[in-house]
Formats: sequence, structure tokens, C-alpha cells
Amino acid sequence: MIKIERKITEKSKKAAASLQMAKKNHASYNTPEVNAALKELFHGKCYLCENKQIISYQIEHLVPHRKKEELMYDWNNLFLACAHCNNTKLGKYDPILDCTREDIEKKIAFRKKGYFGTDEELVFDKLDNSIETENTVKLLQAVYYGTTPQKKMESVILRRLLRKELSAFKEYIREYQEAEDDEKEDLGYLLKQQLSDSSPFAAFKRQLVRDHRKTCQELLEYLESPCI
Repeated sequence: MIKIERKITEKSKKAAASLQMAKKNHASYNTPEVNAALKELFHGKCYLCENKQIISYQIEHLVPHRKKEELMYDWNNLFLACAHCNNTKLGKYDPILDCTREDIEKKIAFRKKGYFGTDEELVFDKLDNSIETENTVKLLQAVYYGTTPQKKMESVILRRLLRKELSAFKEYIREYQEAEDDEKEDLGYLLKQQLSDSSPFAAFKRQLVRDHRKTCQELLEYLESPCI
């Protein structure tokens, strides 16, 4: 979960217009325009778990609408989620952090501790004491570890995908550190892509860089620069 800027684009304008029409006609907010704009906005990944290998996309209301039209059709209240996260969240954790308004990484540190052969653990460290942060941490723990037998099976798959992404990311860092000067440019570009908003599980990758600042100084400088 990272901050995503809710930019005004042609797709977002069309989405907002379609929502106004749907509200006027008491129709569904689940329009083609809304789906296209949400996929663009969230880079095709779930806003909560950051998984991009999504089979089932769903439109998630950050604040549950409970049949209130002002929330149901509000573009700023609509988020792209996977079925696993949406069905985990429901209305159980309100209020949570709004990742289009808050810098999530200043509120929560995302870490994977342990390694193969040891007890691996995903840790979501609170960096402030707000109720929104506390609820978001509880939700993330439920997302990554499951709350029902079915959700626990889904969470195993999610953690496996995360593990593979982080393993590959660590290997890219090793290759970059060992590369000759003429090889560093391409590897550097690859690493920057891995830290970008569109990258799956970016919050975990960025925290890994922050936690290893001595060996990842160049990446840390890039991460802290305004361009990201």
C-alpha cells in the first residue's frame, strides 16, 4: 500500500461523468469508464495488497457507502481492489488511511522478516498512533494472513507472490552492486522501475532499501528524490 496521486486524466474525467449519469439514473457505479480509470490510476494493481496478478478486479468504496448516494457515486471514494482484499475489508476496519491523500510509507513500515528455512513474518510497523493507521495495520494483517479458512489459503498465494518479487528485487540489487560501470545504467533503470508506483509490492521494496541504507545508498537517494 503506497500513496497514489489521483490525477485528472481523460479517463478520470470520463469516469466522473459516467458516475454523474449513473447517479441521475439510479444505475450502477460499476461502469466501463470507472473500471478503465481505476485501472489507470492504480497501475493495474490492488490498492491494498499491491498485487498485479489479479484475476478478479472489484470496485472498492474506501468509506462504505451503505446506500448513501454521495458515497456510492463519489469518484474520490472509489478504489481498485482484488476480490481477496475487498472481501476481507468489507466494513470491518473503518476508518482506514486514504492512500490517495496520505503518504502511507510515513504511517506504516512494510517489512518481511526471516528467510527460507526460518520463520518468515510480514510486519506492519505503525509510525503514528492514529486510529486510521491502527485500523489499516489490522486490515493489512488480515489481508496477508487471512481471517477464514478460504482467506488463509488465498493469503498463502499472496505471500508467495510477495516472496518471489522481493527475492528477484534483492538479486537485482546484488547484480547492480557487482556490475561494471558500463553495466550499471541498465540495471539502475531496472531498479528504479522496481521502486516505482506501478511496481507490485512497492511498499516492501522501498522499505527494504531504507533498512539497508548503507549498501543501497544510491537507491535511497533516488527514493528520496522528488522525481519518484
